Amino acid sequence: MNADVHSHPETGTAPAMTGGRVTERLRVGLVGAGWWGVANHLPILKSRADVELTAVCRLGAAELAKVQKAFDIPFGTQDFGAMLDQTPMDALVVASPHRLHGEHAIAALQRGLHVLVEKPMATSLAEARAIADLARRKERHVLVPYGWNFKPFFATARDLVRQGRIGRIRHVSAQMASPIGDLMTGSDLAGTEQEMFRPDPQTWANPATGGYGWGQLVHLLGGLFYITDLVPREVFAFVGRSEAGADLYNAVALRFAGDATGTLSGSATAPPGSAFQVDVRVFGDAGMLLLDVERERLSLRRIDGANIDVPIAAGEGVYACIEPVHRFVDLCLGKEVENCGNAEVGLRAVEVVDAMLRSAESGRREAIRPEAAGEGPR
Repeated sequence: MNADVHSHPETGTAPAMTGGRVTERLRVGLVGAGWWGVANHLPILKSRADVELTAVCRLGAAELAKVQKAFDIPFGTQDFGAMLDQTPMDALVVASPHRLHGEHAIAALQRGLHVLVEKPMATSLAEARAIADLARRKERHVLVPYGWNFKPFFATARDLVRQGRIGRIRHVSAQMASPIGDLMTGSDLAGTEQEMFRPDPQTWANPATGGYGWGQLVHLLGGLFYITDLVPREVFAFVGRSEAGADLYNAVALRFAGDATGTLSGSATAPPGSAFQVDVRVFGDAGMLLLDVERERLSLRRIDGANIDVPIAAGEGVYACIEPVHRFVDLCLGKEVENCGNAEVGLRAVEVVDAMLRSAESGRREAIRPEAAGEGPR
């Protein structure tokens, strides 16, 4: 799950507008300097000459000092509000526990910062909608780093769908499985023994804000809603739970706007050492698209026989979260790059997981909750 830090080609050195000021370096802070923030985000940010790491926030004085020293970050605090008040920033990386993503992202957007917020974008539907609304109103970038979305073959899949090559979408079938049963059931994640910090099982195994839906299925959903423009409308779901009550298995039926249907499957307990499985099949009235990261396949099959097989380089299906961080910096500096995990994509993923968990609890079909009173439709 960890990623090597690669260099990123720059596209120019002219000053860019960010947060209303002219700058050649993006001032970035990070809240939640735990396992993934330290293993992935901070090394990538530190590798860029156009980024200034200005502040870091996490609990634990000794742990905070260790992070500051390792990455030469001048301002450190255990108080998130103090970081916002006392340190000039243009952008914030949110890598805190799942339950705090929404709160931290909203506070940053209200201050006019761009935000990279780890998945899930929020574990509250109200917070997810607030993030999407603030991003629009304040014209700030919000990026959810769904690593696969930023792979070239995902962009190719989206282009094929956008071009109408499968026609009108009528059905989707998608499944994901991960070798993280240890973490989801309250144990340490194998393979993280040498990291500065290990992932906190209490975040991932928490029945309310952890589990497979919030922890992993959002990756699959982020990919689905990047490749397609489907809008979820209602959900019926069963889940299989751990002894602690967190969902480990997901069986979901969906209906989308326009009466397209879909099924989702999730499993936390692929055997240790297994590759991550993400398989998306989109069926239209002119053909179907198959995307499979485990077997590194992307193919288009059409009713008229005009089929396409897209080559994928060996190893490209392996998960990595390098490009999303680089892409976030480039977006903030005004470069013309695509955001493959924007707030609308993040919001739709939250909408489905929220409805899935409500349906599993109620035993009924659950609608995507309507907008709050006084708001129009999305």
